Amino acid sequence: MPVLTRLIPSPVVVDIRAGALDDLGCVLADERISHSGKLAVAVSGGSGARLRERVAPSLPGADWYEVGGGTLDDAIKLAGAMKGGHYDAVVGLGGGKIIDCAKFAAARVGLPLVAVPTNLAHDGLCSPVATLDNDAGRGSYGVPNPIAVVIDLDVIREAPARFVRAGIGDAVSNISAIADWELANRVKGERIDGLAAAMARQAGEAVLRHPGGVGDNDFLQVLAEGLVLTGIAMSVSGDSRPASGACHEINHAFDLLYPQRAAAHGEQCGLGAAFAMYLRGAHEESARMAEALRRHGLPVLPGEIGFTPDEFVRAVEFAPQTRPGRYTILEHLDLKTDQIKDLYADYVKAIGS
Repeated sequence: MPVLTRLIPSPVVVDIRAGALDDLGCVLADERISHSGKLAVAVSGGSGARLRERVAPSLPGADWYEVGGGTLDDAIKLAGAMKGGHYDAVVGLGGGKIIDCAKFAAARVGLPLVAVPTNLAHDGLCSPVATLDNDAGRGSYGVPNPIAVVIDLDVIREAPARFVRAGIGDAVSNISAIADWELANRVKGERIDGLAAAMARQAGEAVLRHPGGVGDNDFLQVLAEGLVLTGIAMSVSGDSRPASGACHEINHAFDLLYPQRAAAHGEQCGLGAAFAMYLRGAHEESARMAEALRRHGLPVLPGEIGFTPDEFVRAVEFAPQTRPGRYTILEHLDLKTDQIKDLYADYVKAIGS
């Protein structure tokens, strides 16, 4: 009887702990990553640059590239600068924008990427997607998964707490995204990848139910692991479905309608997830999610991130246009403006002020 399995695209090294950055040189010396020590390290002008002095002695064969921002042009420029370097791998050291630029640039020049995030703002640190600003607004580009992920919890604790909170919102929104995927399966016959769904759902539930907070290493461990698992779940399914449903459509609507005022990705996703759960009639789950988000200092009402109820209603109404072809509770209900207003008023009453 043959044993049937599938290969799961995932990093060969995942190192999440306090002090992990001190062993970055040893991780990179693994012959599966860099046999010569010739590395290109992409850093931001902020957190990554501050860590360069600490990390550089352990990477004597590295060339360092400072990345200006998180645009498609920045990523293409980085790829061009690295092209003739004959490197073994690219290291992205910094926040989400730098990781995404490094992902895209590494894919463009055909090199593996090592992700070394300095905050936990969203699940892109280990995903097969690079999100970059472009002339049309913001685009998502398919890229290979990182070959290694190194997350130093001591470094994460030094990041602004808001960035960690945003990661909480992004992780918790998995629960809503999986509910949307299941809805699409029931109504449209869309195939669900059970392994990807299980990984993303459990990552979200672990963060939702953990009693700790952003200053607690145990909680940061669970959050970091959850974000990594979510990225791998997207690789398993071959798209962003395990982590992106109505919650992310609402987030994209905020970004497109109010580009100068939009809040952090995870803040908007968490709010969108709590409201989407209410829309599908999961009122207890919505209230539980809103309670957890509040406990971590995340918004559950649009006014908490500077939007009026009418602006939120507009974002919800516009949200399905952000992901044509994706079926979520928003497409299923096909709500009109007055219906959204009424349901939003009910949501506010249900979760309390």
